[in-house]
Amino acid sequence: MSDNVLTVNVKTDEEGFLLDPNEWSPCVAEAIAEREGIGLSDLHWALINYFRAFYEDRMRHPTMHEWVTTLGRFHGKPFREARVYRDFLYELFPKGPIPTLCKLAGLPKPVEEVEE
Repeated sequence: MSDNVLTVNVKTDEEGFLLDPNEWSPCVAEAIAEREGIGLSDLHWALINYFRAFYEDRMRHPTMHEWVTTLGRFHGKPFREARVYRDFLYELFPKGPIPTLCKLAGLPKPVEEVEE
């Protein structure tokens, strides 16, 4: 095993969501990202932190619509069109932005309607 391999010992369900959200840490997020084939950039970390804060404040996940209309505007002129920002998010998280971010942020599995 390489010295660069990050290993964490946390329990997940069959889809990779943490069974105990209290076990989340940045190291856990890095291990999940590696398993998902995602290299975490500053933007990825900002979105992970956004998801964690949103969930902590509201005890639910943001819907895609909420996410796109709030952060899309925040990220500036290139993302004034919701569709363009949504496409950008799928480039960052090809397996689905919301489920992937919930895994990375140590949040419960989202319900289906969050992808609207």
